[in-house]
Amino acid sequence: MQVLAMATADDNKVTARVYQDINWPVVLYYIHLHIGAAFGIYYVFTEAKVMTSVFALFIGLLSVLGATAGAHRLWAHRSYTASMSLKVLLMICQTMLGQCSIYDWVLDHRFHHKHFGTDLDPYNNKNGLLNAHVISHLKKWNPDVQRLAAIDMSDIEADSVVMFQKRYYWVLMPIICILLPWNAPVEYWNESILTSLLVLIFLRCTVALQCAMLINTAVHVWGIVPGDKSYANSNLVFFLTKTYWPQYHYMLPWDYQTGEFGNYGKGCTSTFIRIWAAIGWATGLRTMDTSSIRNALVTAIQTKKPVIDCLCDAENFSKQYNEREKFLKPSQSL
Repeated sequence: MQVLAMATADDNKVTARVYQDINWPVVLYYIHLHIGAAFGIYYVFTEAKVMTSVFALFIGLLSVLGATAGAHRLWAHRSYTASMSLKVLLMICQTMLGQCSIYDWVLDHRFHHKHFGTDLDPYNNKNGLLNAHVISHLKKWNPDVQRLAAIDMSDIEADSVVMFQKRYYWVLMPIICILLPWNAPVEYWNESILTSLLVLIFLRCTVALQCAMLINTAVHVWGIVPGDKSYANSNLVFFLTKTYWPQYHYMLPWDYQTGEFGNYGKGCTSTFIRIWAAIGWATGLRTMDTSSIRNALVTAIQTKKPVIDCLCDAENFSKQYNEREKFLKPSQSL
């Protein structure tokens, strides 16, 4: 399948072909990973020791945190500033995910935001959840498209932690993501090698990877289509909460409280960022408060400027979250 798309570079419009041929090595990787995960689920209930399952859950949560708090909020959107210790911790957690390097993750995500909802967006919400969450990961995208899109990566290239991981990713990832987690249950509580492989590697990596992929596709799951009220009459309301918070993220992506999974301010990732702020590892938390929104709306009316421009105006939004006084208290819903 081929589509014609427009990309802008150096203020010149360039027509580029976006090739979406199937990437068969990735397809085979996904097939084997999910088959192994299915066996892993069976082994959790029949063979695995409780400690093995708990350990898999623990490092799985850490790896997802590396994507949400690290690759997403810290590096892709600069929602806060992290100390060197926190950067190294989040880099290790993100490497444990086994998805890709932080550099590639940020480039892909910034590309997604820049072309959100267009033919250039690999996770285009107009093409449905299946295409965004699964099929888009199984296709080859012309690398020239990202070059033509002129994604600014200068801040990432200046980050020594990210660039260290990028340079040695294929050395670090097999050790941190596979060998160490696989060996720990076998070494320390006599788990079988096969059980550890299926539960700690296949099952844990599959679940964590699916959670990380939801960062780009949350709008399909938790977002409300404008004007659509049908969800209110569905049984889904009992276990899925539909909100406009996923759409809010695409308006103000730098707000550290915007949850990847359809919430705002009360998610696990936001809580961890506040805790890190409390101990001095995270500073300069960026968010929006109610008074800033009121000021932005007044400015928009008075100046006839777009609301989004007024929201992003330095005079109208709160860049610095008061972590010293409120680091453990989520902000009220906007």
